[in-house]
Amino acid sequence: MPTKKEEKKFEENLAELETIVRKLESGDVALEDAIAEFQKGMKLSESLKKTLNEAEETLVKIVGKDDSESDFSPEQKSY
Repeated sequence: MPTKKEEKKFEENLAELETIVRKLESGDVALEDAIAEFQKGMKLSESLKKTLNEAEETLVKIVGKDDSESDFSPEQKSY
């Protein structure tokens, strides 16, 4: 499970990406600055995507009673 620091980092990166998008959408950015912001946004986007993919991989595994992991499938639901 991610620590609070990792969760905060994800949230901070997401907020920063949203700020960049708003800034670029406003159109009030010089071309050079827009390119730099776009590149920074792409790096943030890749980092966020990686974090989400890792989280998804973790969530689709279920730890069995014998401490083994198996892929989750809807048929395995036990209520």
